[in-house]
Amino acid sequence: MSALSLKKTANMEAWKAHHRSSCVESLERILRAPLQSLLTALALAIALMLPAALLVALNNIAQLGERWDASPRLSVYLKPQMDMTAVNALQERLKHRSGIKGITYISADDALSKMQNLGDLAEIIQGLDRNPLPSTLIITPLLEGEHLTGLETLAAELRQEPIVDQVELDLLWVKRLEQWLRLGRQFALGLGGLFTLGALIVVGNTVRLSIENRRDEILVTQLVGGTQGYIRRPFLYTGAWYGLLGGLLASLTLALGFALLRLTTEELAATYQTDFILQGLGFFGSLGLIIISSLIGLVGAWLAVGRHLSSMTPQ
Repeated sequence: MSALSLKKTANMEAWKAHHRSSCVESLERILRAPLQSLLTALALAIALMLPAALLVALNNIAQLGERWDASPRLSVYLKPQMDMTAVNALQERLKHRSGIKGITYISADDALSKMQNLGDLAEIIQGLDRNPLPSTLIITPLLEGEHLTGLETLAAELRQEPIVDQVELDLLWVKRLEQWLRLGRQFALGLGGLFTLGALIVVGNTVRLSIENRRDEILVTQLVGGTQGYIRRPFLYTGAWYGLLGGLLASLTLALGFALLRLTTEELAATYQTDFILQGLGFFGSLGLIIISSLIGLVGAWLAVGRHLSSMTPQ
């Protein structure tokens, strides 16, 4: 092996060793000041929890809208005395169309039987000479924007079918719900941006204080030829550790909060005869939150170190 290769290998080993030592020493420094470290991690956790909880709540509202019995339905009223072969053929065509969750056929006799079970209308229906109710196809769509647009197109097409007498479609409340959810998500993202800025400031100030406390050490390291990367590395790990701790606190707090609320929401859902279950962040959501928090801590430390080290010049 040549001398150049040996030198590169030695440099690489030294670089790895410094990374390991910086990682461990920065964690030890954080643990030696538990109160200050806890407050910094809590500030990061709160900054992450509020927008994350809002996004999860909006996702649960969207899920509840999909399970709600009052979800939009396309009611297709068929002409009397129609051919069942044509009805079956129409159902087969609709089953292969995207954006449709389910199709239910209700015959005129079934509709009349259901109305006879209603006490207020039973006597009136018994006095009728014939069944005035039409056979109906109930089409349940998927609650997604592009499918709702396609449903309006489908309604226009069904009105042209020879066996169809009338088509009713009411999507106003669904469109309003989608707009509110979109507005809520945009608000949550904007709130997340503001809190991220605040988290960067918190980490930056904490790292800045650490730099000031180690000013003499940094100046000596510069005098003996320490590179900017060598000096910067421990502080970057410090910011990443703060971010990791903040992300863990935020994930655990959200998991505990949603676990406490889940039982209450299940009891409430049971009174509405629905199996709705409150969803939290889940494993991957919590992992993503921890990664984002760690990156915020790392970026905040990078900004603080880059600014303050540039102003330090050994005399």
